[in-house]
Amino acid sequence: MVLRGERCVLRRWRAKDIGSLVQHANNMNVSRYLRDRFPYPYTRRDARAFLAGATGAGSDDTKLAIDVEGEAVGGIGVITGTDVERFSAEVGYWLGEAFWGRGIVTEALNMFSQDVFERLNLLRLFAVASAANVASARVLEKAGYQQEGVMRSAAVKFGVPNDQLLFARINPHWGGADG
Repeated sequence: MVLRGERCVLRRWRAKDIGSLVQHANNMNVSRYLRDRFPYPYTRRDARAFLAGATGAGSDDTKLAIDVEGEAVGGIGVITGTDVERFSAEVGYWLGEAFWGRGIVTEALNMFSQDVFERLNLLRLFAVASAANVASARVLEKAGYQQEGVMRSAAVKFGVPNDQLLFARINPHWGGADG
């Protein structure tokens, strides 16, 4: 599984990504707006645990590395819904701070969204961004996501309540329940 863009490549995680994963993930500015399951500080132990799941038996193409010039500098993935939400999935992403402002995440999100719409027969992708994370909101908009609402005090990060913005992108070519 490889998706190639002009700025980045999306590919499966590899065990040898451990060094670059720790280098780019162990950053308060990266962790600040992510879920608590993305720890800070981000240690080699955290990277080993993540990579064991992302590269081990049963791993799939729902969590990919964002690769720039042969180095994993971020990640992107989806968590698919169940039951009546089985054609919907939450998308999430992060990128090492040294690579911000280059259009890398926008390109990655657009490529990934198109791919999972087709490959997983999804109708809807959604993302939740901290209201304070203006850059991430802009990435979502540039990648074709529309803001659907503001969820007031929906998250607590580092002990501080935060509003979250809900964005979604609908698949205009959805194949329906039978694909």
